[in-house]
Amino acid sequence: MTKLTYRFAASAILVSLATLPLRAGDEPKIQADVIYGRKDGMALTFDVIKPAKANGAGIIWIQSGGWYSNWADAKILASASKPYLDKGYTMFIIRHASAPKYAVPDAVADVRRSVRVIRMKASEFGANPERLGVFGGSAGGHLSLMLGTTGDDGDPKAKDPVLKSGNRLAAVVALYPPTDLRGWTTDPPEVIKKIPGLKPPLTFDEKLTPSLSPILHVSDKAAPTLLIHGDKDLLVPIDHSHNIMKVFEKTKAPAKLVVVEGAAHGFSAKQNTEIVLPAMLEWFDKHLAARKEP
Repeated sequence: MTKLTYRFAASAILVSLATLPLRAGDEPKIQADVIYGRKDGMALTFDVIKPAKANGAGIIWIQSGGWYSNWADAKILASASKPYLDKGYTMFIIRHASAPKYAVPDAVADVRRSVRVIRMKASEFGANPERLGVFGGSAGGHLSLMLGTTGDDGDPKAKDPVLKSGNRLAAVVALYPPTDLRGWTTDPPEVIKKIPGLKPPLTFDEKLTPSLSPILHVSDKAAPTLLIHGDKDLLVPIDHSHNIMKVFEKTKAPAKLVVVEGAAHGFSAKQNTEIVLPAMLEWFDKHLAARKEP
């Protein structure tokens, strides 16, 4: 595996600070492997990590790099989530049906369903369904944008009770995300072609790519969105974020782009500490805050 491939596959982990120890008395409560659906007989799961002092809001962390969704021990993810837990956010760690067996359309369908289940059961997890945000890096950023731009209120006529639940979110943070997949299944960029592991998730009908390209779904109903992108990213060039920002501005949907100078596809510990994490927390604090009664 090349360094570039590793960065793409592990990108979701890179958005956090290095693993931090939890102090006695601050240990979160972990509910691991909550099942939100099944695919080909296999369970689709997320973990719930509750802080010692919850603020009523929740943040969904999409585990996806290259549309591969790997499992990690919830205790490790709890430690990596410490900056969010310290502020009282309940964390939801989502995994989708993963490449190489499953492709991008499967991942999009899965994360949509996961949000519906989280909203349905939010009170059980100590979170307000109207105060949920999401973040992810690279493919996880793409999936976060898909959620933020295509949320709905559910189908009251659906036979599946999960599909009756809406999946709208109150805030999105997308790090170095692909925003336009058109052409990626038939004639992808050269840098994508050089990574064999990216072929399986991009093996699907090209006719579906418009429905899977967030840039084509931005509207004034889109969730407030923060984009964070390195200006030296060769794998997913910063043009992806610049281009979708133009659409956000045109539709007047709340959005902001933070450019990390000198960063490639992923951020250094210093960039995470000084730029990325503060920007993310500020965005979530602003858009997931409890609304005062009139």
